[in-house]
Amino acid sequence: MPDVALALGGGGVKGIAHVGVLRGLKKHGLNVKAIAGTSAGGIIGAVSAKGFSPDEIANHISNMDQGEFFKLSFSNSPALLDFSGFANMLVEMLGDCSFEDLPIPFACTAVDIKSNQEVIISKGKLLDAMLATIAIPGVFPPKEMGKHLLVDGAVLDPVPVSLARWLAPMLPVVAVVLTPAMEGWEHVPSPGLESVAKLPRPILETFSKMKITQAMTIYTSSMDISARMLTELRLQIDKPEVIIRPLVDKFKILDEVDAAELIQIGEDSVEEACDDIRRALNWPQAISRYFRKVEMPSKMVITDQAENTGSE
Repeated sequence: MPDVALALGGGGVKGIAHVGVLRGLKKHGLNVKAIAGTSAGGIIGAVSAKGFSPDEIANHISNMDQGEFFKLSFSNSPALLDFSGFANMLVEMLGDCSFEDLPIPFACTAVDIKSNQEVIISKGKLLDAMLATIAIPGVFPPKEMGKHLLVDGAVLDPVPVSLARWLAPMLPVVAVVLTPAMEGWEHVPSPGLESVAKLPRPILETFSKMKITQAMTIYTSSMDISARMLTELRLQIDKPEVIIRPLVDKFKILDEVDAAELIQIGEDSVEEACDDIRRALNWPQAISRYFRKVEMPSKMVITDQAENTGSE
């Protein structure tokens, strides 16, 4: 079976489409030998690297109550939402597993807001790493890890192509991007915050009219624009061999969604990328990868959770 490395991008619940991409790659006889993920891509990457098949991941997601994932936070935490329900789901799937236990090489990214650096997490407990890589600033609480205070890795690198290449230098990198190409931006809906919590409709409608909610909607919309531009710039710099873009533009990052629909969208996107994947696997491309120099991604810190230390 031909081998590939995956770079799975962030996108909130749109990340469920990654499951369909995994299913599509498997259907076409492609073997995923390394995975780099950030935010939602980190979650799907972790459970896949642990050994769950795409169908098993899909079944877990379909059996979950999405409304219980995220609730309004009434604690002193510097975040709008509490994701304890989501953490419970992660415990069910990941247990006490560490990176070192994984059968497939995997790493995820976060951003240390103390040092202003991107952080590669590739050691220690998966659960801690997941709570860091999905910590959207202001929406979910940051994750303390040793001397680091970590937030969503997509803040600096929405699709970790260079990390995937570092994990598997000889393999083509398939980047799964959950934002549209620039020519489709005018049709992208506002990310919004109307569906962030499962509350009675009268309360939810009142909440949506509050000035803080309106301000957060403007903030998240602005950040979404920045994230899309940053994604395109990083893709131009890091140049993955293949880009797969599931058509998930209509979904908001915290929507309650039809998981089966998103998974099918992800699977369909692989069909559209098959020619690109075949070209990336041909022998001239393989020879060029053999001779290229791959360095550790720049301006990053390796975080060893087990020792709670970091080194440049």
